[in-house]
Amino acid sequence: MTRKPRILIAGAGIGGLTTALALAQRGFRVDIYEQAPELMELGAGVQISANGSRVLIELGLEAAMRAVVCEAALKEVRIWNTGQTWKLFDLGKDSIERFGAPYWFVHRGDMHRALLDAVRASDGVALHTGKKCVRFEQDGAGVTLELAGGERIVADALIGADGVHSTIRQQLFEAGKPEYMGIICWRGLARIEDLPEELRRPVGTNMVGPGGHVITYPLRRGEIMNFVGFGERDDWKIESWTEKGTKAECAADFQGWNPLVHQIIAVLDQPYKWALVGRAPLAAWTKGRVTMVGDACHPMLPFLAQGANQALEDALVLARCLAAHSDVAVALARYEAARLERTTKIVNGSVESGRRFHNATLADPAAAVAYVDREWQPDKVRMRYDWLFEYDAGKVAV
Repeated sequence: MTRKPRILIAGAGIGGLTTALALAQRGFRVDIYEQAPELMELGAGVQISANGSRVLIELGLEAAMRAVVCEAALKEVRIWNTGQTWKLFDLGKDSIERFGAPYWFVHRGDMHRALLDAVRASDGVALHTGKKCVRFEQDGAGVTLELAGGERIVADALIGADGVHSTIRQQLFEAGKPEYMGIICWRGLARIEDLPEELRRPVGTNMVGPGGHVITYPLRRGEIMNFVGFGERDDWKIESWTEKGTKAECAADFQGWNPLVHQIIAVLDQPYKWALVGRAPLAAWTKGRVTMVGDACHPMLPFLAQGANQALEDALVLARCLAAHSDVAVALARYEAARLERTTKIVNGSVESGRRFHNATLADPAAAVAYVDREWQPDKVRMRYDWLFEYDAGKVAV
C-alpha cells in the first residue's frame, strides 16, 4: 500500500483543528504545532451558517455542537435609534429545509473545545503545545518545519493555520499592507437573565446606524448574550482581541442609540475593544508543499459572519484534495484552485456589507426607513446570502 503523507499544521485554532480532524478521518498522520503553552477558551460569539455547520456534522460533531449552541430562529435588522425592526431572513427549520443544515450561534471557546476533544480522541493526530513555528524549507522530497529553539521536523506537507498574523504567510508571500478601517470594535458577553424580555429570543439582530452598527445574538443554549458594537473612530489602532475597555467608553461610542443597546452594555461582564483592520485578498496562497487555511490566507472583515465558516470549508476541501491526489503539490494546487475565487468574493463582499451597515443616510429619520426597505428588500437579501449558505464543501469538485 502507498504510504499516506505526513502533514504538519501550524496553529491549533478552529482552522487547524478542523483540518487535522478531516485529514485524520481520511487516514493521514497529522502533527499540530501550537505556540500557546495551553489552549484557552478565547473569543466570544461566532455564527455558523449552513455552509459551516454541514462541515461539522460531516465530521461527526453534531451532538457535541448541539450541546453548546443556540440554534437561530431568524435574523432581523433594526434602525439604530428608533428600534424599528424588519425581518432579515428565517433560520431554524427554514435553514435546514432550504440549505440542508442548521444555523448556529456558538461561543468560539465552546466550538474550539468540541473540535479539540475530537482531535484528542483521534489516533491520527498528535498535538504539540508550546511550540512556536518560526520558518520552513522545502524541496521536491518534503518540507522541514523549524521551531523556536531549533527543533526541526520533516514531513510531506505544511499547512499554515496560524491566523491573521501568520508566520507561514510572511515567508510564503509578501503580505499586503494592513489597512486600518477607522472602526473600533467592542465585544462582550452578558447573562440573558440580566436583559429585558425583548432580548431573550433566539434571534440575531443587526442594528444599523450612521457611523456604526451593533450585532447581538444568544450563545450557550440561550444562557448568555453576545454583543458586538462597531463605531467609527480614528484614535484606536490596536488589533487585539484581549485589550480591555470600560463600559463607560463603550457606551460613549453609541451615544443616542436605542436604550436596548445601553441596557446590554450596562450588564456586560467585561467589554473588550480592538481596531478593525482590512487586508486585500491574496492572489495565491500555495507554493509547492506549503499552503494555508482560514485567516492565514484570507482574513476578512466580520460583516458577512463568514470567517469561521470559511476556515471550516477550507479544512474539508483541503482534506478531500489530499485524499484524492497522491502528489502533494498537485493536491495543494487543486485545493487553492477550488477555494480562491469563493474566498476572494467573500473578502470583498464583507467590505461592501460594512458600508451598507454604516451608511450616513441612516441619520435622517425619514430617509432611514426607505434605506432599510430598499437595501434589505427580500430579493436582495437572498442574492447576498443564499450563495454563501448553499455551498457544500463535501461535494465541490476537487
